[in-house]
Amino acid sequence: MSKAKIAEVFDSVQGEGIYLGEKQIFVRFFGCNLNCAYCDTKLDQFMEYEPHELVEEIKLYRDKYHSISFTGGEPLLCKDFLKEVFRLTAKGGHKHYLETNGTLVAELEELIGNIDFVAMDLKFPTSSGMGDLWDTHKKFLKVASQKEVFLKAIICEGTKEEDLQVAIKLIKEISPSSVLVLQPNSHEDPVFLHQKLSKYKEICKQAKVIACIIPQIHKLTGLK
Repeated sequence: MSKAKIAEVFDSVQGEGIYLGEKQIFVRFFGCNLNCAYCDTKLDQFMEYEPHELVEEIKLYRDKYHSISFTGGEPLLCKDFLKEVFRLTAKGGHKHYLETNGTLVAELEELIGNIDFVAMDLKFPTSSGMGDLWDTHKKFLKVASQKEVFLKAIICEGTKEEDLQVAIKLIKEISPSSVLVLQPNSHEDPVFLHQKLSKYKEICKQAKVIACIIPQIHKLTGLK
């Protein structure tokens, strides 16, 4: 039986992206295959779950929810575990919302049939410090676009416009109807970033790519 390291399970409202404010059950996975410079999820503890154990905990939340948000870390590292969880939670009428760094293509291919929403990161090289992931992102987005997908890019003081231009090209080629969320790095100067984000949004508008500026509202309001 596949097990997974889970840092926490809780209910709250979505604090990022185009589903901002929707009530969700959150399942936060421990561990990631990347180490982005701006990462704000420093997890130091977890519990091991079997799929049925996680599903039993999810059943304790009896309110009405938009979906279950599988977040991290990187949930797709636990592909086999997720496959079984999706099978069980779908029986309960739950919808599945995947938050992902957009790099594990083969894993997504196996699971996409049971996912309803994909919140996919675009790791700009000059933001994340992770180097060029564009080819992987392109392949990932091709799979993700089978379902409803939006894209999220963290914008930092050091982010270069060339990264945005590559992202625009990728979106127009693969999934032109997808929204690009420009998210300011919460650890940097908000005034400087506001000017940069406004410029980037205008560039997207001129390129006919739908973009919006959405900060991490849960941090601004103190929500979990």
